[in-house]
Amino acid sequence: MNKPMIGVLPLYDTDKKSYWMLPDYMKAIEDSGGIPVMLPLTTDEDMIITLANAFDGFLFTGGHDVNPELYDERMQSVCGELCMERDRMEVFLFKKVIAIGKPAFGICRGLQLFNVILGGTLYQDIPTDMDVERKIIHQQKPPYTNLVHSVHIEKDNLLHDILQTDQIQVNSYHHQGIKTLSDQLVAVAIAEDGLVESVIMPGNSFVLAVQWHPEYSYAVDGYSQQLFAAFVRACTSARFNSPVQDITA
Repeated sequence: MNKPMIGVLPLYDTDKKSYWMLPDYMKAIEDSGGIPVMLPLTTDEDMIITLANAFDGFLFTGGHDVNPELYDERMQSVCGELCMERDRMEVFLFKKVIAIGKPAFGICRGLQLFNVILGGTLYQDIPTDMDVERKIIHQQKPPYTNLVHSVHIEKDNLLHDILQTDQIQVNSYHHQGIKTLSDQLVAVAIAEDGLVESVIMPGNSFVLAVQWHPEYSYAVDGYSQQLFAAFVRACTSARFNSPVQDITA
């Protein structure tokens, strides 16, 4: 099998007690040449290690707010719904994926999660906590294929290498964002109001996260297509070209 197998972190419906998935995540990976597989939601560390070893890369999807306790803050009333099991799974999995050196692509919550795991903090609610004049609506209404604000992309980094441009238009559907950036991450895209829109983790071949939703705009936006294509290429390289030592503990 020549196509990389990519683990996609599951979404969870608390009311229905069910796992689910947006087809856009899966379709974007399929169209880019990968095989997406939705992972189980589990906190079993042995199972998570098995998953980390088994797949060629991992897509950390959007969804629930990250628990403020993970960045040493008390939960405010403006914070959204949490999923403790998902937090525990993704924190453990991300650390194992980094230890192995496999690609990790974060979208929306994924960006926030990477930052928190690596020591950063979040705005629990941008309209409430971010002390700037509100020129950008970060929680747009449908359709999410619409591109509603611009982001500036810094030069000489993985994101710029992929997109080959200094500025793009993006969609936006989130109420949290990076407040204090982890010292292990580099901000590579910034919104007009100063909010961090993309990060990379230097020293890793592909650890990239974006605050916008390229899965929604994938069908109509070339830059979104380039992001998924680059991620799948990195997973292919990890599958066939990179010497990888499995983790067992």
